[in-house]
Amino acid sequence: MSAHHELDAIMGTTTRIHRLLSAEGFPEWKYRIEKYIKMKDFKIWRSILRGPIRITTTLEDGTIIDKQVENYTDDDFERVEEQEKALATLTMSLSLEIAQGFHEYTSAKALWEALIEVYEGNEDMKQSRQDMLRQKFNMFNYVLGDTLENQLQRFITLTTEMSSAGVMVTKSEINKKLLNSLRKYWDMNVSVIKKDQRFEPFEFG
Repeated sequence: MSAHHELDAIMGTTTRIHRLLSAEGFPEWKYRIEKYIKMKDFKIWRSILRGPIRITTTLEDGTIIDKQVENYTDDDFERVEEQEKALATLTMSLSLEIAQGFHEYTSAKALWEALIEVYEGNEDMKQSRQDMLRQKFNMFNYVLGDTLENQLQRFITLTTEMSSAGVMVTKSEINKKLLNSLRKYWDMNVSVIKKDQRFEPFEFG
């Protein structure tokens, strides 16, 4: 598999679903899978949020019971199909290793909520992740051997993760951190940029 196709398999495209491969990738997966599903069929996303709908019928005495499959209408089958598509879409977006830990969930809503509980955790866990990302941001610097392109990519990835985790960083902070992390031979350019009154901070994430 080429590097390009391998990246598509991980990150997803408009025709290929984004895959959850690790706990670290959950924030980006959560963001991308929501956009992907809404683009493909908003009814599937609605089914994930709403949960399964019970197909029922009312007897003459007013008792409500589950409708037998042989009595389903086309509309009933359409609602069941929508729910099955929602569960299948979420399941197929998980790596094999992750999916094996969630086989017990039989509805898309239950699976979605279980994934959020496991990978986002409680407020203490969220705060811990935010603190870790903020620390990585504060310590961000040039790494020996990095090209400018690689350094920018690392920075964009970090700020994107911070945005997904709810870490608030101003454009001014982002701009200063990036400029101050560049290699020494960029110092003259950095000084000119900082003095330029027309300069606007870059926006990442």
